[in-house]
Amino acid sequence: MSTRAGVDYSAWDHIYVSDDEDVASPYVDTPSLFRMRHRARLERMAEFQQKGEDLENNFAECKRLLEEAQGRLRELQQVKKEGEEDEEQEAELKKVQTEVRELKKDQKAFEKMMEQHRREEKKLPWNVDTISKEGFSKVSVLNIQPVTKEETEEVVEKHKTFVQKYTKEIKHFGMLRRWDDSQKYLSDNPHLVCEETANYLVVICIDFEIDEKHALMEQVAHQAIVMQFILDLARTLKVDPRGCFRQFFSKIKTADKPYQDAFDRELELLKERVRSCAQIRMEDAMKEVEEEERQKRLGPGGLDPVEVYESLPKEIQRSFDEKNIQMLQDALSKLDPEEGKYHLRRCIDSGLWVPDSGQGNDEEEEEEEAGEAADIHGDAKCFFLSLW
Repeated sequence: MSTRAGVDYSAWDHIYVSDDEDVASPYVDTPSLFRMRHRARLERMAEFQQKGEDLENNFAECKRLLEEAQGRLRELQQVKKEGEEDEEQEAELKKVQTEVRELKKDQKAFEKMMEQHRREEKKLPWNVDTISKEGFSKVSVLNIQPVTKEETEEVVEKHKTFVQKYTKEIKHFGMLRRWDDSQKYLSDNPHLVCEETANYLVVICIDFEIDEKHALMEQVAHQAIVMQFILDLARTLKVDPRGCFRQFFSKIKTADKPYQDAFDRELELLKERVRSCAQIRMEDAMKEVEEEERQKRLGPGGLDPVEVYESLPKEIQRSFDEKNIQMLQDALSKLDPEEGKYHLRRCIDSGLWVPDSGQGNDEEEEEEEAGEAADIHGDAKCFFLSLW
């Protein structure tokens, strides 16, 4: 639409506002999702720019070859005018003329492709990376209100309530394979066209990947990208997503190669992210299990018997392996008294050794300390069962 001054502002009607900073569900790794979206868009921009540069380079090379061929043609025509031609020169002249004709055709073809590329470039929507260039820098303090705890809890509660109510419907949509089936199901259940559905589909993908159900993960990931493309289209058109999902299906069923490639690229990025998240969750779960087992193993002194065992000298470890009390006594007697007391105390604190509580009550402290490392009369059964 033009103003009275003749300025046309219609170019602003189709600006693509990047969703790199849209609010996502707390169940999704939001920063990683934003980086993934932004990286994919930058990759598409780089591919398009590279295509234009390749066309310009090919056109320049074709033009250079044409100029060289035309130069040779002029030389051969000059020789012909001077009457010095022969059969060999006549054949060369025809060859160069053919080469010039072919190069002219190639030059025209490159010109058409470059013109088509420029038209496509003009049709590309603007985004935060192309809408403007920095003219000057200025630091200013913005009064940005942080997201409060209450708002975060509200988002979490909204997501939780939606998922509990529509879990069955979301899972059914995730298993649909045909475009027509997906469109019909969303027509019957338009309330599913929302961020909560897209986010929960990603959660389902991660659960399938953890369970090593890779084919099901890839199927649900496809539907997650379908929902994400619908939401992106709605943001671009500034309409309710429930009112534009039919446009997406109409477009994807007759999609040109660039649009289909963009869809496939987003799908592969999501599957990579799902695999990474699943791996992290499995590692965290293993750490939790190991920590729980370690807490259960802790002895009366708060030491882990496995860690204590691994820190013992080899001969003492061997006595544990063979469950040999005499070998343990001999191994301790060979150590320095202080070192022997140190290892014995750690064994007691970790529960590896349970000394006889009735021993040493009437002994002097020095005799007890001197004989503790060499003379062991503990409960051997408890000693061995605590580790094995």
